[in-house]
Amino acid sequence: MRDVAKLAGVSHQTVSRVLNEHPNVRQETRLRVLEAMRSLNYRRNLAARTLVTRQSHTLGIIGFETTLFGPASMLYGIESAAREAGYLVSVATVRTLDRASVLDAVDRLTQHAVDGIIAIAPKQAVTNALMQVPPDVLCVTVGGGGDADAVPAVRIDNEGGARLATRHLLDLGHATVHHAAGPADWPEAHERVEGWRSTLYAAGAVVPPVEFGWWDAASGYERGQALAADPSVTAVFCANDRIALGVLRALHEAGRKVPEEVSVVGFDDMPDSGFFLPPLTTVSQHFGELGRRSLGLLLEQMETPAEQRLPSEIVVPPALEVRASSAPPRRNGKRRR
Repeated sequence: MRDVAKLAGVSHQTVSRVLNEHPNVRQETRLRVLEAMRSLNYRRNLAARTLVTRQSHTLGIIGFETTLFGPASMLYGIESAAREAGYLVSVATVRTLDRASVLDAVDRLTQHAVDGIIAIAPKQAVTNALMQVPPDVLCVTVGGGGDADAVPAVRIDNEGGARLATRHLLDLGHATVHHAAGPADWPEAHERVEGWRSTLYAAGAVVPPVEFGWWDAASGYERGQALAADPSVTAVFCANDRIALGVLRALHEAGRKVPEEVSVVGFDDMPDSGFFLPPLTTVSQHFGELGRRSLGLLLEQMETPAEQRLPSEIVVPPALEVRASSAPPRRNGKRRR
């Protein structure tokens, strides 16, 4: 730092102010110091800074090993938001979403002196584990398995999204809507079932039975084969876009045209969903917004004295992206308009 100060013709205190973005430094001086830092290839000692400030300016993220679009997109959204806010990120992944694995991930991150932790929590087990973390380790959950009464949480409005999809199909004139559900042990899947079911009840429509599956196209294909064999099925709401892809394949193989004979709606709005055949109507989640909101909630917790912190939950509303896979049902061989 003294070498930088000498080259820039300022005091080492001025260099420190520039490094800490202090406002009381003239722009001309700031630029001169930054140029001297580049010339000398100066890098601040983060370990020493952590000892002085008691902040590492590093955030921990707990994720899990998966190729599922939703959790992977949440991880990217959180990391992007942290980077934009000037934070480094340390990621700890777990193979299974159980108490021991989550607590081990917390331990790994705290050894790196992270300022706080954001955990992707699609299952309640993650939140249950975080409830046992010491109070000086600040945690926020993001996803469908949060419990705002225990751990501050950010989540998508899954029930609201399911209502949007189901209401869209009913408004098109379909007598009822069938559902291809996600896995039974995921809260997000249950919330989407509840939104679908409550909308049908409110409309006085028949509520078909639910069969839970998985989040992949293979599960959708299996469910789609049964739906395709039922001539009364004219509309299907799928718990995510990958399930919808499998349903579309099953309908195509059975000779059931989409949307002429059966309308299909998904959930997530994956980047490829607009290129399905036909392009998929779906409920769009903004994963970048989930990342920003979860980061903002964690920073708010970090800035609030421990005795003043209150349970907090942020629910992000989804939106319906209407494309070509949904249309009014046919009546007597003709499309009703």
